[in-house]
Amino acid sequence: MSVSLTPAIMAILPQWVALQRWYTGKGRVPLLSCIGGVRLQDPSGKVDINIHLLLDESGRTPTIYQVPLTARGKRLAGADRALVATLEMGEHDNPDTLYFYDAPHDPAFATALLALMLDERTAGFDGAADTEHEGTGAGQGFGVAGGHRLATTDPGQVLTCQVLVGEQSNTSIIIDLVDTLGIPSKQVICKLFRVLQDGQNPDVVVQAALSEAGSTRVPASIGYVAGQWSDAAATDGVATGHLAFAQEFLPGVEDAWRVALAAVASDADFTTQARSLGQATAEVHATLAATMGTREATPEDVLTLCRSMRARHASALSEVPALAEYDKMVQASIDAVSSTSWPVLQRIHGDFHLGQVLDVPDRGWVLLDFEGEPLRPLAERTQPDLALRDVAGMLQSFDYVAGAWEQEHPGRSAAPWALRARTAFLEGYTDSAGRDPRQDGVLLDALELDKAMYEVIYEARNRPTWLAIPTSAIARLSAARRSDLRS
Repeated sequence: MSVSLTPAIMAILPQWVALQRWYTGKGRVPLLSCIGGVRLQDPSGKVDINIHLLLDESGRTPTIYQVPLTARGKRLAGADRALVATLEMGEHDNPDTLYFYDAPHDPAFATALLALMLDERTAGFDGAADTEHEGTGAGQGFGVAGGHRLATTDPGQVLTCQVLVGEQSNTSIIIDLVDTLGIPSKQVICKLFRVLQDGQNPDVVVQAALSEAGSTRVPASIGYVAGQWSDAAATDGVATGHLAFAQEFLPGVEDAWRVALAAVASDADFTTQARSLGQATAEVHATLAATMGTREATPEDVLTLCRSMRARHASALSEVPALAEYDKMVQASIDAVSSTSWPVLQRIHGDFHLGQVLDVPDRGWVLLDFEGEPLRPLAERTQPDLALRDVAGMLQSFDYVAGAWEQEHPGRSAAPWALRARTAFLEGYTDSAGRDPRQDGVLLDALELDKAMYEVIYEARNRPTWLAIPTSAIARLSAARRSDLRS
């Protein structure tokens, strides 16, 4: 069976894509065209598995989405919620009914994707392994994908899979595996990148580097799939980037957000955990510096950061005009960034907060999702940056925990809890790094302010009832700056 994106399927996809959490054009119906694809092989030969690369031109900036679909001649048991379409295909007098599924929910897709990684094969739209890509037909461009194995041992064979709910920009598949004797082995999580951009995804590059360096502060890497596709904005019209990434899954553990929120709710001391989180963060920064290198900041780096901060401030101001009362403070903070001394730049997490850290028994804090801030262009997220950006992100996250609790308890304050957690985190970071981030206070405050502006934009667009959390942080930073000027 070989199924392409017929006009009937293309007519259905825009409405379906518009409802997905990873779709970035909220409130719009996408204008889709197929620019390429990759066909994966189902070992049973019963399931058609295609990764479709769809260009959406409904917004000001074209966006490329990765939309894998499986086509089956019979319904997939228990997967009705993942059913995209049911269509009659083939001859008019003897049509076949085909069921199209969002592929991450289909074990056949998980099996084929993992095999592509571990066997280090390549696949084009014709599905042939170990071949160069070929055209996909008129108007469809091309696609080619290659698997890259990072694991030193065979993780096993796919038994079942399930998709994590609640993710915004990607789709993650939890894969249950068994060994050759049918004995369950460790689970794997495979992240499918839904929005594709030209360039290496930092989530793959940075986590793989940490894993290869022997760090236990990240899940062990299993493998990844890199691909090429048509992109008019890329050099020579061809983009190269990551399609998927598989790593060790750590089941039955809570992220630091939930742990911290429970501590606030019970008025429990969190300083020990916050201090150890600071130590773990500094440890990861040290490993990244050693394995991926550092460099001195240039005048262009300073100019780029200041320009980015001003653009973020302008965007936040357009969303929340009341922030105008802090204009002088923000401008002074940005101006100070250009005149202070900078530490070296290195690869960092890039979107560090409590939800990106797991509390793993007998292992401690484990960091996840090194993709960087989704609103920042990929070209920015792959550059060396200030490690202080991660520190600022975590400091803001402690405020967010306190603010989230206060949302549920009007009139009560968790600010003292947040202050203790922030202080302990900085102390732990200092113990491990050998340098107190507060020695670079001008940069740290500016980055924390920039993060608060980022959160203002996000909350204004997605969760207006939470706007008070980042705006309160801006007010706090403003008050602290006035206090510093008076002293």
